[in-house]
Amino acid sequence: MVFDVHVLGTASARPSSKRQVSGSIIKCDDGNVVIDAGEGFQTRFAAQRKNLKTFEKGTTLKTAKIDVVCLTHGHLDHTWGLLPWLQSMSLDNREKPLLIIGPTSKEVFDALIAQQEIPPQTAPAELARQFRYWQSLGGSHENMSYPIQWVLGDIENDRWLEYDGQNNTATQLQGMPQPPQWKNNRIYPLATNHSVPSCAWMVESKTKSGVFNRMKAAEHKLTVEQKGQLASGQDVELNDGTVLLATDFRGKPRNVLRVIISGDTAENSPGISNIDGCDLLIHEATFVEDAAKWADEFLHCTATGAARTAIQCNAKHLAITHYSSRIKDSQDSLKEAQSTLKDSGISCSALSDGDRIIVENDGRIIHLFWNGNGWSR
Repeated sequence: MVFDVHVLGTASARPSSKRQVSGSIIKCDDGNVVIDAGEGFQTRFAAQRKNLKTFEKGTTLKTAKIDVVCLTHGHLDHTWGLLPWLQSMSLDNREKPLLIIGPTSKEVFDALIAQQEIPPQTAPAELARQFRYWQSLGGSHENMSYPIQWVLGDIENDRWLEYDGQNNTATQLQGMPQPPQWKNNRIYPLATNHSVPSCAWMVESKTKSGVFNRMKAAEHKLTVEQKGQLASGQDVELNDGTVLLATDFRGKPRNVLRVIISGDTAENSPGISNIDGCDLLIHEATFVEDAAKWADEFLHCTATGAARTAIQCNAKHLAITHYSSRIKDSQDSLKEAQSTLKDSGISCSALSDGDRIIVENDGRIIHLFWNGNGWSR
């Protein structure tokens, strides 16, 4: 397994008895990434942990493993659960640093770097406003048991700053920071098209060497030192002059794997559409086709629009989410998406709260559906 994606909310702006607002976790071998944290996120996170302990022995979610929170944009159904959760982790005496990162506009970025006030015309959903507000309510690292790095990005121009809202100071960074201890995975923002600065987030695994062939090494009766040389990529010359190539002792390299989670966006947003292939695309599908005019007006997406986006970015599997409260049965949305994808070879599924999607090393996708009493395929 390379990625274990936990989807803790599939509602759009308005939660219901069956659907909560946005919040997901991508679990990988380096650590965990939180993508959005709408209202009640920590309660849903705790419930998912409890369900894993009860129904999936040996698998868990640990807050200590969470290294970064990636926000897609500043609408409250994607952000309003963050501060209470940060404070709860402090009460639990967390010490590990946390990176919090999200998009901002070019205008706000320029103002902050110039040590000026946020422009007055800036929307309330601008993340710079929220970062300042959360820090004033105790979210600064001075008030927490652990350090927090608050980072804003002008996505289209690839500019990044660290923001101290208490003192209204910003420090421009050389690039987007990554969790410092990560070795095998990287996080990338993908520009999206919404009414406020927004982006999707992609987690990509690095290409890994194939498995070392220990049996073949044993057949040659190699020393520990010679095995170590081959395993590290160095060729070995034997006493009789035979040269053993390190590449002959490695299996096929494991391919790069990609998971993308969108926030609110119109279809075929530039950052997602320009990606040349991904294994899993989790994309918003707020509306069905009969309400396409609302999707166009509010820069959201229909299920068919999500399917067209999946085709454009050459996704292997599309999972739709973020349903309007008017959608009572996600199977209606699923049918529309599948109809668009019928000749594409792309598989598709509809997410519910608590679902998990596993991306295996070979790129195989397994959708685990939460049924209230464990997960089923």
